[in-house]
Amino acid sequence: MTKKNKFDDQAHALIVQKHQLDSTQAQLGRMNSTLDVMSIEQRCNQELVETLLFQAQSIVEETDIVFETEENDALLIEKSIYVTSSEIQIAHQIFSTLDHIAVSAETDWGDYIDNVDAYATRHDIDFGKDPFRDLMSVSQRIALKKRIKEEFSLKGANCDKYDYMIAGTCGLIGGLIDVFFVGLPGQGALTHFTDDLTNTAVQKFARFNGWSGPREGHDATASAIGFLEQNFKVNYDHRHGGDVDGLFKMSTKNHHIKSLGHSPDLVGLFFSIVDQFNSTAHFVDGGRIITIDTKTFELQGADVISKFFAGFTNWLGHLFSDVAGSSGAEGRGSGIPIPFYSLLQFINFGEFGQHRQTFAKVAVQVFENGYDLRHGMALSIPVLITELLTRLMWTVKQRFYHKKSWDSCIPSASNPELRRMLLIGHGSLCLVDTTDAALRSGGNMIQFMLRSNLLAWARFGTLTLKELNAWYRKGGIDDEAVDAYLDAEYTRLLAS
Repeated sequence: MTKKNKFDDQAHALIVQKHQLDSTQAQLGRMNSTLDVMSIEQRCNQELVETLLFQAQSIVEETDIVFETEENDALLIEKSIYVTSSEIQIAHQIFSTLDHIAVSAETDWGDYIDNVDAYATRHDIDFGKDPFRDLMSVSQRIALKKRIKEEFSLKGANCDKYDYMIAGTCGLIGGLIDVFFVGLPGQGALTHFTDDLTNTAVQKFARFNGWSGPREGHDATASAIGFLEQNFKVNYDHRHGGDVDGLFKMSTKNHHIKSLGHSPDLVGLFFSIVDQFNSTAHFVDGGRIITIDTKTFELQGADVISKFFAGFTNWLGHLFSDVAGSSGAEGRGSGIPIPFYSLLQFINFGEFGQHRQTFAKVAVQVFENGYDLRHGMALSIPVLITELLTRLMWTVKQRFYHKKSWDSCIPSASNPELRRMLLIGHGSLCLVDTTDAALRSGGNMIQFMLRSNLLAWARFGTLTLKELNAWYRKGGIDDEAVDAYLDAEYTRLLAS
């Protein structure tokens, strides 16, 4: 016995109701047909009677027969000319009574479904594997399949040559901005811009937390950093290898990337909360996590929730104290890593450069040379420009070249053509970026990564996965389109 899902009972009830409706229509059809035959026979009989009366009248007139009766006397006619009721034979058709399901005020849904199953048994109704399919006619099924294919199926991109040209040009513009305005950490114009933006953000955050400003003759950013360092202390802020008893090599230039609590992402938040609650510190070295016990660290708060909030506040405030370097640093100082960049230390294999270093060590050295969150903000600008420019040009082309309405020109990434154009655009950006990094690095892996835009490659990678998924699922059901249609239909029903 197959297991029913929650819609089977409803489908079975609809099939039985359809069977009852079809039976009723068939019965009405037979009745109408019989009535039509009776009407035809009645007209024929009427015409025959009229003919006989006409003939009888003609015979009477020809024989000059006169019927005379007194006023109060009736015409005497022999009873033998009457037809008795026993001699009348009426041909009639007997219609069978239609089967039905009795429903009363006491009938609940379970009783009704039991009656539905009994009705189906009496009439040999097979519900089949897909009962809803049996509710539709052949023409309805064909129309439904056509609509699903046109409106709710995943389609491949149908880009023309102009789409590829536009996307490639947008990516080229983003690549040139990356090459000429980003460059090496701390040297490009956009990196200087994001450095200044970060310094301003640190000062504003410090003022929000009570900083009154720098003393006369002192650097404002360094003063704000010092204030935050004093007010948002954490137990995992080890600066060099001596602070961890020489268990592994660490310096002031790389302790922010080696300490997982300094990562400005969910990984960093998790390890920061764990370290603050357990008085531990987690570091990454040689592709493995190292846990160190620290001095007892007391979080503020009377209960667990308030302690969690205090831990989150400490984590966020300490990140602001480190994002622009330390208060005593010279130059840019060592910031915090780009989100999830710390995880590159787990790729502890490969042999790169003269000293045959693993990729994890190369990633740490790249961070030491300024590849931090501030530089990551600069790297994001060419990526953002490529993204927005591609979407804008797609919208313009749809509106003015294809003459579509503005409602149809919303640059949603679910559109196959726009998705393909974004892939081409960011691919072009990565091609320009990689070519420039390869030519200027001279084969040095550290220099190559310093000049590479990892954010551009991350965006290109996500778009590639989406395109591969769309290619694999081409022709399948688009769940998002179905959900959008159902939501719109539900809203329409509520409004009506």
